[in-house]
Amino acid sequence: MLAQIQQLKDGFGLALAVLFMFGFFWGIIKIWSGANAISKGDPDGKAGIVAGIIIAAAATIMAALFTIFGLQDAVITPRF
Repeated sequence: MLAQIQQLKDGFGLALAVLFMFGFFWGIIKIWSGANAISKGDPDGKAGIVAGIIIAAAATIMAALFTIFGLQDAVITPRF
């Protein structure tokens, strides 16, 4: 039973790693497009940069929130 739970946890860790990898690159692209919009005079570019930072740093933000609220045991480490 414990081996099956560990396999499930490893599966979630792999899925999280892939999700965070795509989210990081998507966030970088959002930041880049927001900076490009600002250079063209679009006032909505700042919102794109903020959204990109939040997307790219989602894993760190969630880990910090779990730690602040004392839920360290609920954190699954993304791994390949």
